[in-house]
Amino acid sequence: MGKNLFVLAVISLLLLVGCSQQETSPKAEDNNSSKTEMDVFIPTRESILENGRYPINDNGQTYGPNMEDMAVIFGDPDLMLATDENGTIGYVKKVDLDGPQPRTPAEAVRLTKEAKPREIPLYDIDGETIIGKFIVGR
Repeated sequence: MGKNLFVLAVISLLLLVGCSQQETSPKAEDNNSSKTEMDVFIPTRESILENGRYPINDNGQTYGPNMEDMAVIFGDPDLMLATDENGTIGYVKKVDLDGPQPRTPAEAVRLTKEAKPREIPLYDIDGETIIGKFIVGR
């Protein structure tokens, strides 16, 4: 269980670093988002707070940075901001990030002991187009 907490802490740190980097990105004309060189739309923390929700893509999925301190209010987005090892900015699906969930305490112990880095897809804002890979647990 401790290893799962460590993995979640590392993921959270990576997401926070990604969020802090987007704060310095050039703002789009509406000041409610920013775009990177690769034209990945990244809603700002301020725009999420102002609108009271994460934006929703054409497939009905919420997306954006993890708003950890506001999780009680906003929850987690379906697509969470992430950066792969090559610096590609995109989104990972929360369900992919969470990985297999134990159904029993014994299964939780087994999953913790067997935990190893795993690769999940990094998506464009549509949640369908794979633009890279993200390593969980490294």
